[in-house]
Amino acid sequence: MRIDVLTLFPAMFDGVFSSSILGKAREKEIVRLNTVNFRDYANNKHNTVDDYPYGGGGGMVLKAEPIFSAVEALTEPLAAKPRIILMCPQGEPFTQQKAEELSQEDHLVFICGHYEGYDERIREHLVTDEFSIGDYVLTGGELPAMVMIDSIVRLLPGVLGNETSAVTDSFSTGLLEYPHYTRPEQFRDWKVPDILLSGHHANIEKWRKQQALLRTLNKRPDLLESYPLTAAEKRWLEEERRKLGPSET
Repeated sequence: MRIDVLTLFPAMFDGVFSSSILGKAREKEIVRLNTVNFRDYANNKHNTVDDYPYGGGGGMVLKAEPIFSAVEALTEPLAAKPRIILMCPQGEPFTQQKAEELSQEDHLVFICGHYEGYDERIREHLVTDEFSIGDYVLTGGELPAMVMIDSIVRLLPGVLGNETSAVTDSFSTGLLEYPHYTRPEQFRDWKVPDILLSGHHANIEKWRKQQALLRTLNKRPDLLESYPLTAAEKRWLEEERRKLGPSET
């Protein structure tokens, strides 16, 4: 996969792209991570990339010309056009399902804005997707782009040491992930559940599924509305709901 990031602050990505999972994926050449300062594509002597909004109002607006020029310089030599992603609080909420979808692409281009907003022609005639990582506003699109890139790259084959890790992550299955334990078997007065020490894999899988259902019921019951529960799972969850009482669900 190739990922290009258009940003006014490319240095922000240096540590992120060279550390941890992203750094290892880059070393293995599983992904090519590239930053482009779109100020280099400004068409004026002062290299300005923003201007006052028509009609008045506070703040500055990113100009269309440098963004279009930077994207076209990256994509015009290519036969296949990439997904061009605008980071914006008005965008579609980013989810694990979208991360899985985007991880199937060969080339992604992220546009990180600043100031008051973008010239609307960027939305209308250049980008293919707009994404938000939450209902709040940040000073720029760099941090959201880092979040999305990390979420996408970790799903690429060969990136994680254990290929099943991403499959069982929270939201990948439609449920929150079950609890994990490791050594020591007993820490202070808290012991690892006996089922995990039993060696009975079928019972362990059943326990994990029930724990995932219970954790989702407690923390994110809205996810259960679209999850395909079996008849047995529905009965079990109803019993757990009765135990919890209406105030806790």
